[in-house]
Amino acid sequence: MNLLYSIGIRIYGAILWLAQFFNPKAKSWVVGRKNFWEKLPAIENQEVYWFHCASLGEFDQGLPLMNQLKLNNPSIYILVTFFSPSGFENYHKRKNSADFVCYLPLDTKANARKFIQHFKPVKVFFIKYEFWTNYISEAKKSNAKVYSISVLFRTDHRFFKWYGGQFRETLRKIDYFFVQNESSLKLLQSIDINQATLTGDTRFDRVIENKENVQKDSVLEAFTLKNKAFVIGSSWPEDEDLLKNLILAYKLPVIIAPHDISETHLTQIEQKFEKETVRYSNWNADSTKNIIILDSIGKLANAYSYGQIAYVGGGFSGSLHNILEPAVFGLPVIFGPKHKRFPEAQTFIDAGVGFSVENSEELNLAYKTILQNLEELKVKTSNLVLESKGATQKIIDSLNND
Repeated sequence: MNLLYSIGIRIYGAILWLAQFFNPKAKSWVVGRKNFWEKLPAIENQEVYWFHCASLGEFDQGLPLMNQLKLNNPSIYILVTFFSPSGFENYHKRKNSADFVCYLPLDTKANARKFIQHFKPVKVFFIKYEFWTNYISEAKKSNAKVYSISVLFRTDHRFFKWYGGQFRETLRKIDYFFVQNESSLKLLQSIDINQATLTGDTRFDRVIENKENVQKDSVLEAFTLKNKAFVIGSSWPEDEDLLKNLILAYKLPVIIAPHDISETHLTQIEQKFEKETVRYSNWNADSTKNIIILDSIGKLANAYSYGQIAYVGGGFSGSLHNILEPAVFGLPVIFGPKHKRFPEAQTFIDAGVGFSVENSEELNLAYKTILQNLEELKVKTSNLVLESKGATQKIIDSLNND
């Protein structure tokens, strides 16, 4: 089985290498790892705490913990690794405590051994879904403590399938799991893993922290001077198609933050909304357009503070983006129907502050319902987020008792 895993990892690496010639993200993945070992810093007389994140979303989940650990003990060395370019290329837009950030090399035994021997981490934190077999094995061989943070399991994960034996063995090497919900805890117990506790999702702490430190934006402040906006976060073409008629019919002040800010997609949005748009980078006080497009990454989390209702994209592909970011500002949230992988979405629906829609009729109904009950829903939404905070402190307390 280990042989099959090693072969699979190398095939995966070969596929990404070939993909670089026609896929920009794959190219970034490959180029970002060139001359990797020559770029590493020397670490002397410091305890290394290593956080591994798949992408920017997982980085946001790890941020409250790494920041608090650094605040409690400034002498520790925070190492952060990313799997994807979207994380590595944008992490610097978040206030963070990282001492060194890099890509994670492919999970081969040789790479894992060399990486662990260089950094010698004493504590290792894998965020949410990341479970790289060789890195976890080498970390354990070096006597590092390995933790899984804000982890979320589902019955369709490979760990709980008949063929998941080796993957279960990887989980058993982890010292402790801090899980998001009760069902994840029960799934671990079903395969005889009991070193786990329910702490919740650290993203609640992250968005509360962001709200407390929200940055003023002079452009968006002027744009929403008369009315708060309908904020569309991390939208995909399917989301924009659905929203088009609603936005054009109501002439709403709208902030659109596309998931893809390539020139091709920005142009498509401008054409779709009949040129009623202006790009953030081109906006000025004389503009009469009622739709502003955020054409750079890193502004969305603060942009929600200028809204009254949010639509969050990705719900038509099964990759729903972060609905907590608007909710912390009291914005009821609308999203697409494929949200099974995101339990917070169902929590929001059950609380009456989240609205899942599949078509224009459902979208219009959700929008009207929110408008008719806006003040009540704003309070309920804010309270729901506040009631869910505290995961970071629970983890800190557990680590202190370890």
